[in-house]
Amino acid sequence: MSDVNPQSGSPDKEPASEAQAAQTALGNTEQASTANTPKVSEPEPKPSLGRMFLDNLWAANTFTVTLLSLVLAIVVGAILMIISDPDVLSTYSYITSRPSDAINSSWTLVSEAYANLFKGAVFDPEAFSAWVNGDGGWQAVLAPISETLTYAAPLVFTGLSVALAFRGGLFNIGAQGQAMIGVILAAVVGFALPLPPVLHLIVAVLAGALGGAIWGFIPGILKARAGAHEVINTIMLNYVATYFLAWIIVQNGVQDPARSDAISKAVESSAQLPRLFGDNLRVHTGILLAVLATWAVAWLLNRSTFGFELRAVGANPDAARTAGISVTRTYILIMVIAGILAGLGGANMVLGSTASALTPLVIAQIGFDGILVALLGRVKPWGVLLAALLFGALQAGGNRMQSYSSISLELVTVLQALIVIFIAAPALVKAIFQLRAARAARLQTSLAKGW
Repeated sequence: MSDVNPQSGSPDKEPASEAQAAQTALGNTEQASTANTPKVSEPEPKPSLGRMFLDNLWAANTFTVTLLSLVLAIVVGAILMIISDPDVLSTYSYITSRPSDAINSSWTLVSEAYANLFKGAVFDPEAFSAWVNGDGGWQAVLAPISETLTYAAPLVFTGLSVALAFRGGLFNIGAQGQAMIGVILAAVVGFALPLPPVLHLIVAVLAGALGGAIWGFIPGILKARAGAHEVINTIMLNYVATYFLAWIIVQNGVQDPARSDAISKAVESSAQLPRLFGDNLRVHTGILLAVLATWAVAWLLNRSTFGFELRAVGANPDAARTAGISVTRTYILIMVIAGILAGLGGANMVLGSTASALTPLVIAQIGFDGILVALLGRVKPWGVLLAALLFGALQAGGNRMQSYSSISLELVTVLQALIVIFIAAPALVKAIFQLRAARAARLQTSLAKGW
């Protein structure tokens, strides 16, 4: 048995010296002091700019939802291409034995279709290579962009017309009719008045704006004075404008005497919008007027007194009336300005390179497409411009996709509808992609910046 030192209380140990005892007591004191002192937490490191960008990119903001809506529309459109092609669909009957046939044929169909859509709307690498090698001209390189801008220009005007009215609390379904009256007056001035070139164009454009203003004033005054709903009035005026266009085309002095079908005289060259890149490309100065109109509407809404009154009436007409704003005057001006914009869109169709004479289908569906453009652009001027460019690209690329890939042009209309459907249902997009709330993302960014 080992001896136990009575002083140390542990076996086989020498008693502690005075220096060791003092050092031990000092260590115990420091431990007790440390235990009683509250710990200061170190600040968490700030996230990097790249991390902050990704966090906000995958938040449910307008840009992300719009972009993902386009992706969903493209995916659904690809599925529709596959199931509508009998040759590709037949490969799925034996997919369990040879899945590569179904996968390869589907990929070939979809990739070629969307490649032709891009080549017809934005850029064709083959045309660029031919220009570089000297086998082709630069006009072929700019042809896709030219077609996109040509289709987009009138949509900018009608989209701005719908968006402006919507910001004022009115739903302008009558952009189609307002564009029809605008195209009628612009065309009549274009072939009936003998004026000098520059003056002729200015008068024709102003005539188109005047026609739209008149057709917008009617539902505006009815809304302001009688309380008649603008949706019903504008829809009925669309029918009136449609039948008025069909009637006036076949009247003496308007109808082309050399034709027996419903077509008017051609607009004189002095009243046509100049083309930007020569006669071989259809894009004209109408797209410049569209950009100018976008800037003007943005300034009107955000910088002018009338824009403030317009937004106040759109948010709460009773409160605006209490604040001294004339709701009646505002409603009338909203519809007149919206009519001017739609009338300019109609004039753009007949004074530009899209058509040079009146026909029953001269403006196609630009008024109704303007509603889609306004919704896709979140009823904001610059958003409307971008949405019009997208719709113009789909239209221009759809023509090539139909010619080169044998894809029905109606599928482009389906793509447009799908885009609007997904944009109009942001909750669905958020649920599919598990997006975070944009407000939380902004809060996280603010905290990271120390605000």
